[in-house]
Amino acid sequence: MLTIRLQRIGKKHQPSFRVVVAERRSKLGGPPVEDLGSYEPRTKKVTVEKERVLHWLKTGVKASPTVHNLLVKGGVVSGPKITIKIRKQAAAEVAPMTHTTQSEIAPVAPTETATIEASE
Repeated sequence: MLTIRLQRIGKKHQPSFRVVVAERRSKLGGPPVEDLGSYEPRTKKVTVEKERVLHWLKTGVKASPTVHNLLVKGGVVSGPKITIKIRKQAAAEVAPMTHTTQSEIAPVAPTETATIEASE
C-alpha cells in the first residue's frame, strides 16, 4: 500500500525533507514511487506539486499525519489537522535518582515526639 510521507535528506543537524509517495512498509531511505515536493523545517517552507498530490489522494493513497497537517496548512487539502501522538521512551519517564548530601537536607525543628510501645 502506498502512502505520502516525508523522506529525510540533508546533513547532520540541518534537516530537510522530501514529500514522496512510497510503499508504507519500505525503508525510509528506499527509492520512492514519485517525488512530490519538499519541506524545510528550519524556514517552515513547504513546496509541493498540488495537482500530483490531489491525483494521488484521489487514487486512494493516504498521507501520514505530519504530511496531512502540512497540506492543510498550505491549503492543498481542506479539513482539520490530525493530532500527532508522540511516543515517550520508558527511560524518559523514570526520573534519574540523585544523590543528596547531608548539607542539602534541611534540618527539621523538634516537635512532639511519639513513643510506640509494643503490646504483648
